[in-house]
Amino acid sequence: MKNILFVIGLSILYSCGSSQNSSNTGSSGTSNAKEDKLDVASYAETITSKELKDYLYTFAGDDFEGRDTGEAGQKKAAEYLKEQYKRMNIPSPMGGDNYFQEIPESYFRGGIKSSENVLAYIKGSEKPDEIIVLSAHYDHVGVDSKGNIYNGADDDGSGTVSLLEIAEAFAKAAKDGQGPKRSVLFLHVTGEEKGLYGSKYYTENPIFSLENTVTNLNIDMIGRIDEAHQSEDMKDYVYLIGSDRLSTELHTLSEEMNTKYTQLNLDYTYNAKDDPNRFYYRSDHYNFAKHNIPIIFYFNGVHEDYHQPTDTPDKIEYDLMTKRAKLVFYTAWEVANREKRLVVDGIGKE
Repeated sequence: MKNILFVIGLSILYSCGSSQNSSNTGSSGTSNAKEDKLDVASYAETITSKELKDYLYTFAGDDFEGRDTGEAGQKKAAEYLKEQYKRMNIPSPMGGDNYFQEIPESYFRGGIKSSENVLAYIKGSEKPDEIIVLSAHYDHVGVDSKGNIYNGADDDGSGTVSLLEIAEAFAKAAKDGQGPKRSVLFLHVTGEEKGLYGSKYYTENPIFSLENTVTNLNIDMIGRIDEAHQSEDMKDYVYLIGSDRLSTELHTLSEEMNTKYTQLNLDYTYNAKDDPNRFYYRSDHYNFAKHNIPIIFYFNGVHEDYHQPTDTPDKIEYDLMTKRAKLVFYTAWEVANREKRLVVDGIGKE
């Protein structure tokens, strides 16, 4: 009896999902049971707090020396990211063993040495020329004159390792024959702390046409709780910045994914156009927004350890970080698999 009710329940759930969610309808217009809510959630469940913690204790450890742009620790971090993608069998968009987009020393100012963005890629099954870019900066500010290492666990180790977990979820889906319809680029940029250099270089020297770039979802600090959300009933939150600036459709889709799956409190405080912090202009998504590519910036706000040696992995809220990373995954999944490309209706309104 229980088994029969379970099957009937699944059938009803699938029927409702098929009529409401365009990502559940294939190009032929027929429903695909493999793309229902339960299966998408099963891939999201591969994003775990344990794996995020394991990654971050390595990535934000002293061995990487604060990941200062162009320095030895940053180079080691780049190699680490490359090895993780190779381990997961996620290829480089540039082919072979080349996961690095090299940025010459001449591109930087202030004596910064040459550096590199790290890129990995899952090719779309139906619309491979349309690209979803998921980004996070992996550099930080290095070591000070007293030898203090700025580990940057939240800024932006949290975004970096979340990108690895999201990539793994997409790779698992692709292995199961449910690869995204559009291609997904995992872009780890360098030089953010020096002036958004890595993302600027990518958008000036894109691996994929910017005209075919559908959206950029950028993760920069999602591991902590800021002062405004310390009370117990407010901790389950994330700041979203820019989601409605260029595409109201992206904003609506983002809200729908949160309602359906993660139920976070979406805080738009820093999305205000008169925000004195100007966070919209201060992370790597902005270099995509300048090219009229719809963006969302995921952010937990600043805290007492921001740009301090005390930004360490032991202070990360791993369960909350996991939920935030899942929201990015679900949003990317929906954008990648919907029939129509996002409508860009906000050009000229900034």
